[in-house]
Amino acid sequence: MLDVGIVILNWNTRDLLKRCLETVLASEGDFTYQVVVVDNHSSDGSADMVRQYFPSVQVIESGSNGGFSFGNNLGLRALGFCEKNEAPRYAVLLNPDTEVPPHAFYEMTRFMDSRPEVGVAGPKLVLEDGSLDLACRRSFPTPSVSFYRFSGLSKLFPNNPRFGRYNMTFVDPDQEIEVDSVVGAYMQVRREAIERAGLLDETFFMYGEDLDWAYRIKKAGWKVFYHPQVVVKHVKRAASRKSKKAQFEFQRAMLIFYRKHYQATTPLWLHSLVILGLLLKGGPSLWPEIRRPLSVSV
Repeated sequence: MLDVGIVILNWNTRDLLKRCLETVLASEGDFTYQVVVVDNHSSDGSADMVRQYFPSVQVIESGSNGGFSFGNNLGLRALGFCEKNEAPRYAVLLNPDTEVPPHAFYEMTRFMDSRPEVGVAGPKLVLEDGSLDLACRRSFPTPSVSFYRFSGLSKLFPNNPRFGRYNMTFVDPDQEIEVDSVVGAYMQVRREAIERAGLLDETFFMYGEDLDWAYRIKKAGWKVFYHPQVVVKHVKRAASRKSKKAQFEFQRAMLIFYRKHYQATTPLWLHSLVILGLLLKGGPSLWPEIRRPLSVSV
């Protein structure tokens, strides 16, 4: 049985993907792994590049860009996840705009092996300038947490445990801590947690799917941990910044997450404020999504 199955979802980031794979295949440590690259209908020759330079990597070419959840699920299924006892012990979702140090996968696997209650873990992600990628440790966007972020209170008082909850800015970046979610740029998930919670919800096109996965895995009884002893470089939004849909999809993701997990227990007055806030951020194009009945895949 393999220890780690690594899924890298790519969309028109050929050069970054090449560098990412160079670092992944230079991994060291006493563990076994398999890499699957899912190409989400790129037009830059990414899939051909992988076949030419990295023959050991499995390539899956999607006939359309179905989004982050859709593409990663293709890779997870190819690795055997949701087929009991046939998949690797851990799945890793990895962005093509990351660079991993040689012992990253080994050390993350050792950490999770030592903590059997942990279903999801993520490393410390740093941007090109060396600063912390704030998304690598987060709280769920409850109505109150979202209000603190939307109103700017989280930026005004980043060290306040109440207002700084979304990105955990009140916690030392080098402190290992239990969190609500880590980010899909590097997200390591225990096989048994996937068996209980299912794969990613393909209702999310981009953004929010990692939060939703962590939410469902925590609900199934597992813990989520931020493990900063492993540091991974992340070139933020290298693919998504090319897409005009990015801002809309972020607000759409927040809408789906709210409706899926919080709407049923939110009083009407607060629900109205949440919808108004989403409309102010997402614009009129979000209105049809608000009116459409919620339908989720998981």
